[in-house]
Amino acid sequence: MSEKNAALERALGHTFSRPELLVTALTHSSWANERGDASHHNERLEFLGDAVLELCVSEELFARFPEAPEGELTLLRSQLVNESSLAVLARELGLESHVLLGKGEEFQGGRSRPALLSDVFEAVIGALFLDGGYAAARGFVDRAFRQAWPARPLVPKTKDFKSRLQEYTQKIHKARPTYVLLGSDGPEHDKLFHVRLSLPGGQTVTAVDKSVKKAEQLAARLALESLETLDAEAS
Repeated sequence: MSEKNAALERALGHTFSRPELLVTALTHSSWANERGDASHHNERLEFLGDAVLELCVSEELFARFPEAPEGELTLLRSQLVNESSLAVLARELGLESHVLLGKGEEFQGGRSRPALLSDVFEAVIGALFLDGGYAAARGFVDRAFRQAWPARPLVPKTKDFKSRLQEYTQKIHKARPTYVLLGSDGPEHDKLFHVRLSLPGGQTVTAVDKSVKKAEQLAARLALESLETLDAEAS
């Protein structure tokens, strides 16, 4: 364990009994591929850490907001656990200076990419879970999110974007919007789904997210924002 990684352990609040787990969590696939060891990288730990993080955040929100319905808790969690927010937390820990990157990825600016940083953050949580169990992972998540936990529900108690858009199009066009799954890409554990939304007026919107449901909600939100802008300009 290098002094640099020892300093990271102090920032994480956990001393690894198996320090190789932390090293693996910090190893990008580009580094492993350049050294001929295509399997020794952080993608499996990122897969595990993603699930552990979701459980930690879900448990905390469940305890903080005992009256909140499932949909509200889901939206709150999505505000806390997304690529951009996790990248911010990764930078606060200085993970960008610890991650091991291949030369090509380094040259292309991978060290500052939000997607890469959020993946490393999740991989570190996976390593913490394997080394110290759920308590170690949960303790780290509590500390990392200490400034992010909402004091009260932040999501207004309104209908979801798909419902709001359907009401809008039914009122204006007497017809519903339609959603088509265009396809998906990415690794099996981290697929991205591409959805096209067609409005009765002929406009189309495409959106990409980690599930079909999320992609449809995102497309509906983007469509509503566009329609509200047009309405404002027309008034």
